[in-house]
Amino acid sequence: MNPFETVKQLELELHKPTVRSNAELLGSLLHKSFIECGRSGRFYKKQEILQELLSEESGICIWAQDFIAQGISEGIILLTYKSAHINTDGKLSHHTYRSSLWQHSLLGWQIRFHQGTPTAVFKKSNNLLEN
Repeated sequence: MNPFETVKQLELELHKPTVRSNAELLGSLLHKSFIECGRSGRFYKKQEILQELLSEESGICIWAQDFIAQGISEGIILLTYKSAHINTDGKLSHHTYRSSLWQHSLLGWQIRFHQGTPTAVFKKSNNLLEN
């Protein structure tokens, strides 16, 4: 698997409730210097986002699409995409434009920075990766 596809798959793993509720797995995917500017505008450091995700309501389903991966430098990939929550009626809500900076180290690929920005409503489309 090429690095762009690997990073996309790791990002999708972070959307799964089974991963979001697993402190050890989350801790291994988040870089020690991880920071996030959340959709709400709140900033999180690694320990804060771990606490937030581990206390999150279980069963949240996330839709993601329109992935674009760009190599920034050796071992650094910027991944951008759109996401939304899938409601129980199948409709999308909490539409968000997301960007993640992934860094490769001796521990493998880890997310170093993430930002979510509210965006206009969008319809589901193919989940293809462009790079």
